[in-house]
Parts: sequence; C-alpha cells; structure tokens
Amino acid sequence: MLTERQPLPADITTVAGALRFRAEEGADRPFIRVGSPQWLTAAELDHRTSALAAGLRALGVRPGDRVATILPNRIEAVDVFFACAKIQAIQVPMNYWLRGEFLRHQLADCEPRVLVADTEGIASAAGLLDPSQTEFIVHVDSEQPSTPFSQVPYRDLIAHDPAGVGPQAADPREPFSILYTAGTTGMPKGCVLSTGYYVNLGRAYGTRRFVLPTDRIHTAYPLFHASGQMLTLMSALVNGASASFDAEFHASTFMSDAAAEHATEVFGVGFMANAILVQPETDRDAHSGLRLAFWLPLTPGQQAEFERRFGTVVVCEAYGQTEVLPVSLAKLDGPRKRDSAGQVLPSMDVRIVDENDVDVPDGVPGEILVRPRIPNAMFDGYWRKGPETVTAWRGLWHHTGDAAIRDQDGYLTFVDRTKDAIRRRGENVSSYQLELAISEHPDIEAVAVCAVPAVLGEDDIKACIVLTAGVELSAADLFEFLRAQVPYYAIPRYVDIRTSLPVNGVGRVMKQALRDEGIVSGIIDFEALGLVVPRHERRGAIGQPASA
Repeated sequence: MLTERQPLPADITTVAGALRFRAEEGADRPFIRVGSPQWLTAAELDHRTSALAAGLRALGVRPGDRVATILPNRIEAVDVFFACAKIQAIQVPMNYWLRGEFLRHQLADCEPRVLVADTEGIASAAGLLDPSQTEFIVHVDSEQPSTPFSQVPYRDLIAHDPAGVGPQAADPREPFSILYTAGTTGMPKGCVLSTGYYVNLGRAYGTRRFVLPTDRIHTAYPLFHASGQMLTLMSALVNGASASFDAEFHASTFMSDAAAEHATEVFGVGFMANAILVQPETDRDAHSGLRLAFWLPLTPGQQAEFERRFGTVVVCEAYGQTEVLPVSLAKLDGPRKRDSAGQVLPSMDVRIVDENDVDVPDGVPGEILVRPRIPNAMFDGYWRKGPETVTAWRGLWHHTGDAAIRDQDGYLTFVDRTKDAIRRRGENVSSYQLELAISEHPDIEAVAVCAVPAVLGEDDIKACIVLTAGVELSAADLFEFLRAQVPYYAIPRYVDIRTSLPVNGVGRVMKQALRDEGIVSGIIDFEALGLVVPRHERRGAIGQPASA
C-alpha cells in the first residue's frame, strides 16, 4: 500500500528543488522505473543525478550550455534531465527515431556542447554534428562507436563525487529545456521552456486530480517528448506519485505490465488505446486496479468500451501544446463533457478569434489564443527565432494555430489542428520537412504530403509525387530511398504518382483537395506490398541493425 506524500510547497519552483524535496521527504518509496525492472527512490535518483551533474561540470558544461540526448526510454534519459537542472544547463531531448536531415536540422539549430546517446543514436548523429560546436559525445552503452569526437563513457561521468552538487538557488524563469515542435509551414522550432514551467505544469495536473500522491502511473510515453517529461515525470514528482515507463509500447502486453506494476493510472495516446482494444479480451481485464486511464484523443464510444472492459474511469478531455500545456482539462470531481477538451484552467486566459483576431461568439469555431495569468505557465519563445516568436505572440497573445469552439458553459471543443500538421503513431510529422526530404530524390520533380485517416486513429501519410518527365520509379526503390532519409514513422504509407499537383492562382498546392481525394485507385500502398521497416532496423545507420 502506497503511503501518501505531502504536496510540493509553494516556495519550491524549480525542477532540481522538487527532486531534492522528494528525496528528503521519504527516501524509501519507489519513485521511478524506466525500461527495466529496477525501481529507484527519489533519494537514489537525487544522488546519481548529482554525480552526473558533477561529471558534466568536469567536462566544462556551464549554465546555458546545451546537452542533447538521443536515447530511448532508459534511466539515463532521466539522469540527464535532472543533472542539467542542477547545473543550469539546457537539456535538448531529441526524438531517437530521427535520421538524416530531420536530425541534422535540430543538431545544427541547438549546437549542443555535449551529446549523450546510445550506440544507435551516435551512429545516426556522428556524421551530422559540427565539431566546432560539440566537444564531447557521451556513450551510454559499453560499445564505443568510431567517431572523430572525443568520447566519454557514461559510467565515468556518473562515478564523480556528488558532494557540492545540489539544487542551486535557480530562478524559476531560467531556461531549462529546448523541445522541438514538428513544424507545419516551416522547419521544426525549438520551444524554450523554463524550469518553473515544468513545475507549474505538474501542479496543474494535481489541481484537477489527474495525478494524486497515492498514484502510480504506467506509460509508454517517450522521455524525449513533453508527454513523457512533463505530463508524466513532472506530474509524478510534483504530486508525490510514482511513474513506470515501458521501453516501448506493445499493445499485447501494456495492460498486463501495468497490472504487474500495481499501476493506478495509465497514460497514452489514442492509437495506443485502440490497439489495446483490438487485443483478445481476457477475464483479467475487468480487474485492472486502475483509477484512471488518460488517452488523448479517444471518441466517447471508445472511452465507454475501455471503461467497460477494464473497469476504470477514462479521461480524454484536455488541450495543450508544447508551448503551453495544459490549457484546459476535465474537472474529475465535477460535470464532464466527453467530446470536449475540458474547461480552461484558472492559470490561463483564452480567446477564440477569427482570421482577423476578432473574438467570435460562443458556438462559432475560431483559432485558440492563449496567455498566462501566472508566471512561468508558458514557453519563453522559439530558440534563436525572434521573428517567429513575435509572430506567434502578436497582440500579446500566443496564437496556437489550432481551432476550437467554446460553449456557453466554458467547455472547449477541439475542431482541427493547423491544417498541414500530421500526427502518426503518436509522433508529430512536419509536412514541410518531409516534403524537403522526399524532394531530394533526383527523379522527383514535385511533392506534396498530407494526412489521411488511419484505421486505428490518428493519421496515415499520403505523398503525391510528380516525376521528372520520362522517368519511372519503382515502389521498392522509392521505399529504400525514404527509409534512408526519414524516420520510420514519417515514411508515407501511400504514394500517388501523378502528372501534376492541384495549385491555386498563386501557385500554392491546394492540400485540402489532396486530402479530399483520399485513397485513389491505383495508389501505391507500401504496407500492402510488405515494404515496412522492421523494428530492429528503425534506428542507427542504414544497414546497421540495432543492438539488442
């Protein structure tokens, strides 16, 4: 039986301070498990992250330096998170599936002084790093890949003396993290997030009772993403709960793993819940032991089916983005509207406006504009992109690019995300960046990609391609090109080879027309042809199988 912990005191406003509070409050209670059977207490995590902080400091890492990570869900990702907080370095967790130009752009943009990665991550990144900017690669595996960079074994860094490293008297406004958005009309942008933002976010989920001190959260959210770092890790830390992270999501074992960990909550995205629901039903399902399942998004009908089968409350009413998270949530102790995004939090001001930033009446769809009512409740701008930040904050309101309807009771109902964004298998995909990568093929004259509905929810990707005159391109050859250029989840499922793309009067591709066409006759379906990237080949250099 888990014993209840006290709320985080109001005067603790930083990530490092929150960890030290939990470490001193009760050293014997398991706090976190990541990708392995071993649980760590907050005290154990505090000790090992202070040692790592000392090791990073010995490498010359100073406040404001960037420490990038390319790591799957493993405890070293959590170590780096808290170690950076303790020395005021800026952590930059990168999607570990990235390859090619997708990865090069982020590395060049953030200019990390140190990269911490596993074998596959180093293989993907080493040829893309700028030696004048990155001084060290820290490898977390025993294998040491050959690179032109100075390499340091992770075990050497974490063996440093932790004495003298602890929660500094950091200002909650200090930048702590750069998380990259998918990008829609341009390349991905780095959201600069303060250490106070992370703490405030954890408090928000506690206020609405999404996370209680007696909870144990089980999830497969990746720790490079806001959902893993902020929604799960920080919510558990701030509210005195514990968190169990699977290395990867497996629909066939996720719920049994949650039961084995005595989880009271499961967190994930909608396609995960749908994948679980198509698994064979068992007698054990109704005895899950869960208090809450948080899936986003999920239809009311799917919510009802999950509740019936697993005997738990299902909540999907929430809205936010990396820049400002959360904006709205359900009130678990009050009335709910299951097809809504909940009600706006007291810490936020929200307007719904038309294309001229004029407020629209309740019941009319418009863009969501947000501004915080408390300090450190929103991102601090886009990394090294002043003009883009000014544009997003025009009129002193953050323009989300998302559309919603607000009803007379104050509930938001999400209508649509920015029109060219794609979300596939829990990952956001920049259509602009994907088009750039595809257009690198010498036989492709023009390309436009768009989302089409996927069977298990979210999106599949359709690429509409115009070939150079007189050229033929086989499905197999195109697939091999794509798997070398883009992450596995960004490879389009469908390819429509056509003679032209629909454009408007100023030559802009009309993607809505491509979306409306759907899946046309004769379209190439890579999955139907058996052209998929095996799980063991999704990371590392092409042709180099991932290590076990």
